[in-house]
Amino acid sequence: MKRNQHLSKAEHARALFESGCNCAQSVAGSFYQEMGLSEETVLLLASPFGGGISRMRETCGAVTGMMMVLGLTHGYQPFTDEETHLREKTRVYRTGQELAESFRRKYGTLLCRELLRGTGADDTPEPSARTEQYYRSRPCAEIIAFAASLLDEYLQEQNRKE
Repeated sequence: MKRNQHLSKAEHARALFESGCNCAQSVAGSFYQEMGLSEETVLLLASPFGGGISRMRETCGAVTGMMMVLGLTHGYQPFTDEETHLREKTRVYRTGQELAESFRRKYGTLLCRELLRGTGADDTPEPSARTEQYYRSRPCAEIIAFAASLLDEYLQEQNRKE
């Protein structure tokens, strides 16, 4: 699903989710151009991170999707001198923690199982059918849109600084 230039990142992420992508694919997929990859490549890369990492209900896929984009857009290379390596690693980890903390402030957790408490979501490897009831019972579309907006705001701020 190529991004319509009139859609915001949040709207594109939501549209990806509503077309069948998992949470990580939806967030990361809406930033494929910034990542310098094809949308298809990003969707493949993010595919095992849905459902809180392969439906284990661990870290929310929207969060892992944000971290994938952060790595490809503002990551570090470990093959530099030690001082630069440590400074850059700290910068990336700090940014990742700040994004995660903003997410946690809004939702109270980073864990898929807690975000989906009471929805009947399980941790079997078989995905749930994407029915109207599925979309009505889960907060995922809103969560994905928030994560994409949060990340977009961060990237725009970084671009203004550069």
